[in-house]
This record gives sequence, structure tokens and C-alpha cells, in this order.
Amino acid sequence: MFGAERRQLILELVRAQGAVSIRDLAMAVNASEVTVRRDVTTLESRGLLDRSHGGALLPDGELGGALLSNREPGGTSQPERGETLVLGEAAGPARTTMFGAERRRLICEYVRANRVVSLRDLAAAVNASEVTVRRDLVTLERQGLIERAHGGAQLPDALIIEPWPTAPSDPETTAKSAIATLAATLVGDATAIMLGAGTTVYELARRLAPRSPLTVLTNSMLVARALARTPNVELVMTRGSLDNSTLALVGSAAEHWIAGQRVTRAFVSGGGLTTERGLSSTHLAVSEVERAIVGSAKELVVLADHTKLGVESTYPVAPVTRIDHLVTDTSGDTSVLESLSSRGVHVHVAPSDLAAATT
Repeated sequence: MFGAERRQLILELVRAQGAVSIRDLAMAVNASEVTVRRDVTTLESRGLLDRSHGGALLPDGELGGALLSNREPGGTSQPERGETLVLGEAAGPARTTMFGAERRRLICEYVRANRVVSLRDLAAAVNASEVTVRRDLVTLERQGLIERAHGGAQLPDALIIEPWPTAPSDPETTAKSAIATLAATLVGDATAIMLGAGTTVYELARRLAPRSPLTVLTNSMLVARALARTPNVELVMTRGSLDNSTLALVGSAAEHWIAGQRVTRAFVSGGGLTTERGLSSTHLAVSEVERAIVGSAKELVVLADHTKLGVESTYPVAPVTRIDHLVTDTSGDTSVLESLSSRGVHVHVAPSDLAAATT
């Protein structure tokens, strides 16, 4: 869950309950208490809530308005049956009332953030009885917003397949699509491969669906998104912290985990490729993880369009002697390709008509 989505859910929780402890917020949004404290500070700076000892609450004068906002036009402020909400210790002896529409909206947000949630956890999140929440789930399922599962709720398939995360826009999409299509043929008879970060590798992942059973290890959220619902692929994510600029897991946890794995082939892209420097990257954290990926694979396949050939980036990833295959497009510098080939790299040039292929 990204920060903006997490803070929105925190705000909804506080608006619904009036006051919530940091511990309860952390459990509700599935984040650490340290992260939630930072979010609460951000929301307080925007005037959306107030910090209290060990928790967060609505600013003075907004509690009643938050509750009244869910009245029917011309209706009364009486709650639906079973909807009285008693706050925990962080709120003291105060009592607030959550109306059905607000509670169901909060349930939707919680399920959307966590994908699958038990009935017990939902009841705890909205501070209502399981009987009340079960009634809400029936209503929400009729509206097509959730699906009831045994002992809880989950997002419908149509809502799980949503745009995020998508590959960043790229002016070289055609070249990268052709490269990815050809690279898919190099997976060969491998039973386990590792995919690094980057838009070209993401395009490769999208072309692995027709494969026979295959295990894919990756640190890329884009790759994970492409393969998450592919029946013939066992997807394994590395450990690590999310780098927002690349949507990749990085850091020492990712590096150490990858170093302990062994795969037949690894597919990476990088930021530049020359005969002298080999493969390099513009991103320090990503380069360190990709060096670990290189070390975990028997064979290394580099996916690089013509804009990366002959380019030296800041951080080294792999020397040219470690690269087994290069897949590039037809616009690459011939002299660079010949030089790489003379150093033992198997160069594969993907014709542009492969861009539309879906092998």
C-alpha cells in the first residue's frame, strides 16, 4: 500500500471512530507503528486530524460533522440497529455512533487495502459486532463491491485486476516489446529464472503466461503484477524495501536473500552497456540488487534497447565477460554489437515486427 492510500485509510478510520490508537491504526493498515506515526504527523500538518497521546483523533468540532454527514436527506440522526460504536481506551469514556453507509464504506476501504480480510478483523477495524459486519458484507456483495469468502471477505476478481502498478510510459515501447518477445524464447527449458527491475523486463514477464510450469523469482513489483494471476508460474518475491522510482524491492535484505538462491538464467536490463565497462546502472540501490541477481544465475541475459548501447552509467552491475546473451533492437550501433560479440556475448537482434507478438 502506497503512502497516499494508507493515509486515506487512516483518515477514514479516525473519522469513523473519532479517536484511534496508533497500535490499532497500524494493525488496520498493515504497517509499522513508526510508519503510522509519520502518517499521522503528515495528516495533522494538513489540519485533517489531531495527534493525541498514543493515537489520533478528529480536530475539535469535526467529530459531530463526520457523523452527521451520513444522514439521509430529511432524515434523523438515529443509527441503524447494532451500529453504536464504543471507542477504546485511547478515546476514554466517550461514545460515538457510526452509521451504516459510513461503516460499509470503511469496510470496502479495508478490504481494498488488504485484498482478503477475516470477519473478525473487519469487526475489530470498524469496532462493530460480527453480526453487524456480516450483514454489511451481504449488502456490499449485492452491490458487487466485495465477495464473501469463508469467514471473511475479499475483492472480486474484476477489482483486483486494476491499473496499478503499470509500467511507466516509455518512448521506446515498440523496441522493448520486440526485445521482450525474443527474450521469452531464451527462457528455454529453465525451471527457475530470476527477473530484475525495469520496463523491458516487465514486458518479458507479460509474455511468460503460455509457458509450461516455471518458477520466477523477482524484486520487481511490475513483474509481480504481470505474473500474479498466471496459473503456470510460481511467483516468488524477494525481501527488501520498495523503491518508488523503480517499483523494485531493494536494500540489504533483498541482496542477502537473492544471494542465497540459484537459478538457471537471470534477465536484467540496467542503464548502459559497453564492452569496456559491461552492464551498469544509474541507480545505486538497484545496481546492488542486480549484482546479487547476476551472482545467483548460471547464465545472464541482458535486455537493452539501442539507447543503452555504448552508454556508461555510474554504478557497475556485471562485466562483459559475465554476460552470456544480449537481446537488443534493430537500431543498435553495429560497432558496439560487433565488439560485444567478439568478447563472447551472444547477440540477438529483435526485428520490429516482433513487437506485436504475444508468444
